[in-house]
Amino acid sequence: DETEFRNFIVWLEDQKIRHYKIEDRGNLRNIHSDDWPKSFEKYMKDVNCPFKIQERQETVDWLLGLAVRLEYGDNADKYKDSTPDGAKNADNTAKNAEPLINLDVNNPDFKAGVMALANLLQIQRHDDYLVMLKERLTQDAIAKASPFSKGLPVALEKHILGFDTGDAVLNEAAQILRLLHIEELRELQTKINEAIVAVQAIIADPKTDHRLGKVGR
Repeated sequence: DETEFRNFIVWLEDQKIRHYKIEDRGNLRNIHSDDWPKSFEKYMKDVNCPFKIQERQETVDWLLGLAVRLEYGDNADKYKDSTPDGAKNADNTAKNAEPLINLDVNNPDFKAGVMALANLLQIQRHDDYLVMLKERLTQDAIAKASPFSKGLPVALEKHILGFDTGDAVLNEAAQILRLLHIEELRELQTKINEAIVAVQAIIADPKTDHRLGKVGR
């Protein structure tokens, strides 16, 4: 209301803007005076406010901006390294979006998840689950792993798993393992076909005499 607005203007001048000397703020502080609008209009001119007295919202916004600039100027060293709350919240949101950043390896749920994944992937169990993870991720283990050739991207949602582990992440891992297994089977089938073709080529060669147990005559 009008009283709160006038108190707000006085507070800005007394605490932040301080354009007038203390002894010159009497008319502005007399918020119950009928002449207060005239005092306020003079104050706006004195601080070079570009808005008219009737433009309340614009005036308040401009005076707040002036107060912030003056507050910063008086305490530049204090505020220069400050991070806006919005940036902090955005940073926290980004961290929360990456669950591994704040992963607690001692959490019982994490331990249970590792053991469940080990069972699903048929990884040899170890009393210390962290040792089990390290053994599976050593340079030697990685070096022994078969290199995968670059292939086409696969849409997992288009492939039916056929069973449900009760966990979306495990389901996706199982789908990937099944597709990799199918790829290995196809590679094996290709090698078998090549072997069959090679054998058939030898048998079909007219120079081959199986009765003599040798090739050629």
